[in-house]
Amino acid sequence: MLAYEVIVQGDGNSRHSGLVKYYVDAASGKVLDVQDQIQTAAATGTGRSLYYGNLSISTDQKSATKYDLIDTTRGSGSVYDAKGAAISNLFDILSATSNATLMTDTDNTWGNNTTSDRATVGVDIHYGVGVTWDYYKNVHGRAGLAGDGKGIKSYAHTMFKTSSGGNSGVNAAYVDLVKSMFYGDGDAARGYGPVVGIDVAGHEMTHGVTAATSKLAYSGDAGGLNEAASDIIGTLVEFYANNASDPGDYRIGEKMRSDGKAFRDMYNQASDGKSFNCYIAGGFNPNLSDGAHNPHYTSGVGNLFFYFLAEGSVAPAGTGLNPAQMACNGDAGMTGIGRDKAGKIWYRALTAKFTSSTTYPQARAATLAAAGELYGNGSAEQNAVARAWSAVKVN
Repeated sequence: MLAYEVIVQGDGNSRHSGLVKYYVDAASGKVLDVQDQIQTAAATGTGRSLYYGNLSISTDQKSATKYDLIDTTRGSGSVYDAKGAAISNLFDILSATSNATLMTDTDNTWGNNTTSDRATVGVDIHYGVGVTWDYYKNVHGRAGLAGDGKGIKSYAHTMFKTSSGGNSGVNAAYVDLVKSMFYGDGDAARGYGPVVGIDVAGHEMTHGVTAATSKLAYSGDAGGLNEAASDIIGTLVEFYANNASDPGDYRIGEKMRSDGKAFRDMYNQASDGKSFNCYIAGGFNPNLSDGAHNPHYTSGVGNLFFYFLAEGSVAPAGTGLNPAQMACNGDAGMTGIGRDKAGKIWYRALTAKFTSSTTYPQARAATLAAAGELYGNGSAEQNAVARAWSAVKVN
């Protein structure tokens, strides 16, 4: 193979240094290897986050007075400032990413625990991404979204275009085309803080895992399973973090709302007046994915299944629910197998058994097979999977 060695000098405002050597295939133009010519060092900084207090965070030291918000211990995941760029389509996204700047600091102390410092939410994002990386690596043996050891780019201070023609900061997203995550700044006037919680990071990064494995579609039953997968893993990441500032629960995004509510309550998602707790005859209609059968609504079936599998017929304290009300078939006698086993069953099904078109009944079969492989056919764990699916009317 003939290859060219090319040395490029830049401003160092990226995950690479200002002097980089590239090896390029002479025939195809494909980049074969990239080598920084200025050696840097992993460092430990102090992050003054918005939601989680002061944290020790991994950064990249470029010089005595320059640190980048890059985690060299976790695949060189990095955090950029999108400067309020509004995104909706690929053109917007490419524009936002090209104009964003890597977050840097002079003394390795980041943020000030308030939104007056743009680095503050960068700390929350960096922390959430790191916890999610550790969860996948330590629990499931997966390093990086694609299992290739590569970190992810995150863009703070993003806006999201709405169908009404305006912009909103109350959102976060993973975009597989650019293998990156985007985080909104919330809307203080409406009681929403920046959307940078631990469960949000876990949720969005799991969209990347789904894209790299099962490739679940974003409509019909598959769309609901796609969103449920992200809620489920996002919740498991929150429990894994074991952070007293945000104890693990089955509520999505509650840390970011001033009214104490969540974007979704996994144990009773239908309480929002739009979502489904119970599967419907014939399944969810892909043609209604922008309306009544939006994946954020149809995910309620998968979320409630997982809650029953992990916790059993136990109503969360303070909800006013009782076990018989929670189950679509009135089953009040389920015994949970715990989050660890439930998470391993779900992960195995998501990454090794689900396909782009998996339906809820097929997800039942896939998780039963996963439980059998992990814990044995006829095991208590496999029986619990069957009972939990029946409790949400997936038979």
